[in-house]
Amino acid sequence: MSLGNQSTKKCHALLPTAGSGSRLGGELPKQFQQLAGRPMLAYAIDAFMQSPQIDSIWIGVSPSFIDNPILKNLAKGSKPIHFLPTGGPTRQETVRNTLAALLKSGISAEDWVLVHDAARPGITPALIEKLITSVQGSNIGGLLAVRLADTLKQADLDSVIAGNIPHVEKTIPREHLWQAQTPQMFGLKSLHAALEDAIRLEADVTDEASAMELVGVKPLLIEGATRNFKVTHPADWELMQLLLNPTRDT
Repeated sequence: MSLGNQSTKKCHALLPTAGSGSRLGGELPKQFQQLAGRPMLAYAIDAFMQSPQIDSIWIGVSPSFIDNPILKNLAKGSKPIHFLPTGGPTRQETVRNTLAALLKSGISAEDWVLVHDAARPGITPALIEKLITSVQGSNIGGLLAVRLADTLKQADLDSVIAGNIPHVEKTIPREHLWQAQTPQMFGLKSLHAALEDAIRLEADVTDEASAMELVGVKPLLIEGATRNFKVTHPADWELMQLLLNPTRDT
């Protein structure tokens, strides 16, 4: 497919937000908790709103949360934003369901979709543009990722299973290892089909790229940024607070 045809495809953002965020704690799911004065989800929405290459934003929400007033305050912006009750029991099912809703809405099956974790509020319009520009000329798809900087140690399995302090089994070379981030950008129809297959086969897929890998695709790795880390534990929350609001009292 030519670059000219590729450039006519539109880009849409998809944010799965049906998770409970139980590891972080709190009364609300973590993506809706106040982070540096705003719901954490608001930062990712803003980044996509400010990205001129993004045509629309689609957010998969747990059906039990779809009428929450928080969503009304987030549904304001300069481009279409859709909150859908497409949340499922797993992230993969939420993404699959939301992709199906895009297809039913009339979005072109050949358009690009950028799936992004709501728990990565450090995403920026510049990173989004870098991913789109790098991937748009291909017929493959790709994702933001960062090269691993730390030395990796593999623990001995017996100690882990027994609940004991583990020993080092071996050191794993890191030269070719990358840490996956989001957004992950793939064609709407092809990603939906790959996730359908993965869910049907009960395959162990933890992101969109791994679903595409199962059908033989080798996604492009686009250099991301450290600031685009995932907020999972309380320490991550505190670090992101400082990143988003550096003048905050500590």
